[in-house]
Amino acid sequence: MLKRLAKMLHRDERGITGLETAIILIAFVVVASVFAYTVLSAGIFSSQKGQEAIHAGLEQARSTLELKGNVIAASIGNNTEVGSLTFCVANALNGEAIDLTTPLDDDSDGLADGNSTNVVVISYSSENVRTDDIAWTKNAMGLNDGDDLLEAGELFEVTIDLSGCGEIVGTYHTFTIQVKPPVGSALVIERTTPAALDTYMILY
Repeated sequence: MLKRLAKMLHRDERGITGLETAIILIAFVVVASVFAYTVLSAGIFSSQKGQEAIHAGLEQARSTLELKGNVIAASIGNNTEVGSLTFCVANALNGEAIDLTTPLDDDSDGLADGNSTNVVVISYSSENVRTDDIAWTKNAMGLNDGDDLLEAGELFEVTIDLSGCGEIVGTYHTFTIQVKPPVGSALVIERTTPAALDTYMILY
């Protein structure tokens, strides 16, 4: 009788042990499933963010101006100071069209008027002064469709009026021009004037 009771108790213990093992196994499966779902969700989210970053980078690169050729300086005042800069720009990577509507300068102060509709802003800076939204004009070169958009395959000549830059640009003068489109990185042009000014000069 005692032996039979002992056997029954032993079987019950085995049943309890098996049930506990099953519960633990199920808990592991549930935890692993939740963890796998979390990892997959994080991976999908990271992949989407990566795609967004790639598309944003491409849009930035394809909406950037590219300098073509030399920067030409024109002197004024019997060759005592630089009055204007001229250079050509194209669309980098044959990308998105860039609106090069020119600013208004009705008062001829060398700065864009407050009611100008230009979206490309040109700034001047040196160690002494910084001036934003200075006046500039453009001229289409070669093949173009006659509008204000700089499109793939087109070339525009830009002329900057330095009368509103805030200082006299004389000899041995280092300055920086930034051409900032609404989308994409700015085109940065840094040049230094030579020891003597001519009527027209290529700046390096």
